[in-house]
Amino acid sequence: MPQEANVRLTLSTLIARRDFVALKKFLEPWLVADLAPMAAELSIEELATLFRQGSRELAAATFTYLPLDAQKKLLKTLNQEQAAALLNALPPDDRTLFLNELPLEIAMQMLGMLTPDERQVAQSLLAYPKHSVGRMMTLDFVAVRPEWSVREALDYIREHGYDRETLNIVYVVDADGRLLDDIRVRRLLLSPLDRPIRDLLDGNFTMLAPTDDREKALSLFKRFDRVALPVTDENQKLIGIVTVDDMLDVAEAEATEDIQKLGGSEALDEPYTTISLTRMVKKRASWLVVLFLGETLTATAMSYFEDEIARAVVLALFVPLIISSGGNAGSQAATLVIRAMAVGEIRLRDWWRVMRRELAAGLLLGLILGTIGFVRIALWAQFTNIYGPHWGLVAVTVGSTLIGIVLWGSLMGSMLPLVLKRLGFDPATSSAPFVATLVDVTGLVIYFTIAYAVLRGTLL
Repeated sequence: MPQEANVRLTLSTLIARRDFVALKKFLEPWLVADLAPMAAELSIEELATLFRQGSRELAAATFTYLPLDAQKKLLKTLNQEQAAALLNALPPDDRTLFLNELPLEIAMQMLGMLTPDERQVAQSLLAYPKHSVGRMMTLDFVAVRPEWSVREALDYIREHGYDRETLNIVYVVDADGRLLDDIRVRRLLLSPLDRPIRDLLDGNFTMLAPTDDREKALSLFKRFDRVALPVTDENQKLIGIVTVDDMLDVAEAEATEDIQKLGGSEALDEPYTTISLTRMVKKRASWLVVLFLGETLTATAMSYFEDEIARAVVLALFVPLIISSGGNAGSQAATLVIRAMAVGEIRLRDWWRVMRRELAAGLLLGLILGTIGFVRIALWAQFTNIYGPHWGLVAVTVGSTLIGIVLWGSLMGSMLPLVLKRLGFDPATSSAPFVATLVDVTGLVIYFTIAYAVLRGTLL
C-alpha cells in the first residue's frame, strides 16, 4: 500500500512539473500490468497527460481500470487522434464492454475511429446478444498445432504471445482451426523439447458457444477452475476465449443485480452514483407500487375481521407482531434459497428436500417465537390487566399463531423462488419485501382463524 501511494505521488509530481523526460524514464522499467491499477487512481487531467506521454499499452491497460464515467470524461479530454489510438489499443472484450454502455450515436462515432480491422472485430462482437459470451470474448489467444514439437510451440509462443490476453493456457487446433484440446503452459515448460504436442493431449477440456449466457460461463469457470475458457462456433472452430478477469466482473454484476432485486427493486444496470434520478425512481417505483397494492389486501383482510376486532380489541395489539414475524421468516427463507440456487447448491429437482428442511426449520423457529410470545403475555398479565381475565387464552392464540405463521412464511419464502425458476423467471424477483407482503395477508387469516377457534365463547 505505501508503494502504491509513492508511485501515484511520483506520477502526480512529474506530471505537475511537466518533466516528461523524467516521466518516461520512470515509466520505462515498469510492467504495464503492475503500473496500470496505480495509475488509474490519478485525476482525469493527470491521466490525459500520462496517456499522451506514455505508451499505448499503458493507456489501454489503465483505461480498463477506470469506471465508465471516468472513461467518458477522459476520452473527451483527448483529441480525436489520441482517442482513436486508445480505442484501437484496447483489448477487444474491454472495448466491447465500453461501447456497449454508450448511447448508440456515440458508440457509432467511436466505431468510426477504429481501423478497418479493429472495426470489423468490434462489430462482430457487438452483434452477439447483450449478456452473451460473445460480447465478452477476446480474440487475443495463442493456438498451436498437434504435429509441432514442444520446442516449436514455445518458439511460437515467444514470438506471438507478447500482446495476447493470457498465456496460462495454450490451445491446440487442427489445420481447419477446430479446437482439439487446451494445455497449461506449465506442462509445456516441463516437457522434453522434442516431444510432439499431440502426446500432451488428454481431451480434458470444455468450451463455450458465443451465444451462451454469461451465467453459464461463470458456472463452468467455477466447475473447472480455469483462468480462461475457449469459445467455438457451431463447427467447433476456435474463435475466441473468455478470461477469468471478465468472469470476476460478471460475478460482481450478477451479485449486485440479485441484491438489488432482493431489496425490492429492479436491477439498476449502472452504478448508483451515476444513474439518473428519473431512471432510478422508475426502477424503484414499479416494485413499490406492486408492494403497496399487495399491502392494501392487508387492510381488506383487517376489515373482514372487523367484528372480531371490535369484540376483542386486545387482538389488534398483536397484529404487527404476528405479520412481521411471518414476513421475517419468509424473507429469511427466500434469501437463503435464492443464494443457494445462485451458487448451484440446490436445483429445481431438490424442491422436496428444501420443503422438508423448511417444514422442520419453520416448526422449530415457530415454537421458539411462540413460546416467547406466550411467556411474554403470561408475565405481563401478572402485573397488569391489559389482556383481561382471559389472558391465558390470548397467550395460547398468539403462541399458536406464531407457530403457524412462521411455518407458513418459511414454506412460502422457500418455495416461491423455485416456482418462479420453474416458470422461467428470475428467482431473485421473489424479493424479501414481496414475500413479506404475501405472508402479511395470509398471516392475518391464520391469526384470526386461530383466534376464533380458541376464543369462541369467551372473547368472541
